[in-house]
Amino acid sequence: MRKLAFLLLILGLAIPVPKVAAQDKSNDGAAAAVPLKIQIVFTETDGDKKLKSMPYTMVFATGVNHDPNVAKLRVGSRVPLYTGKDSGLQYIDVGTNLDCRAEKLEEGRYSLRLSLERSWVQADVQIPVEQSTPTGGSPGQFKEPVIGQYKIDATMIARIGQPVESTTATDPITGRTLKIDVTLTVLK
Repeated sequence: MRKLAFLLLILGLAIPVPKVAAQDKSNDGAAAAVPLKIQIVFTETDGDKKLKSMPYTMVFATGVNHDPNVAKLRVGSRVPLYTGKDSGLQYIDVGTNLDCRAEKLEEGRYSLRLSLERSWVQADVQIPVEQSTPTGGSPGQFKEPVIGQYKIDATMIARIGQPVESTTATDPITGRTLKIDVTLTVLK
């Protein structure tokens, strides 16, 4: 019995076993990680006059196991908002939130899923104060912000290095136009 077990052990060691790499995705059909750079440019115009151009750039990789194919960017400020004499102030986030997912297609193309949100202080509204202040000041007014907002969830096909115009929208209050351009680059 011992000789049989020993013989099986020797045979088991002699049989070639295919090498399996933990990070090698080429064997199971999934694509290898590809480093990408995405540039998103918000351009605001008033008629033919360009008012501002706000570029945002993110670097991320497709084919990564943790939260696959995702890039997130958050930039902005917290703006005070008066919520009443008992509640006091509340702060709201104003700025830009960008989420991007990329999936590699054939022939240098990628499917991009974008979730873009931009908010800004558009104007101030004067709010009258009827009571005197605790320090004995007289009634008056204070400014309350009016927040403009733009949101989009879109899927688009982008070719490496070629800008894609995602969206153009007009603010119903100011008449200004906001245009979004997206450019994708593969990093070496």
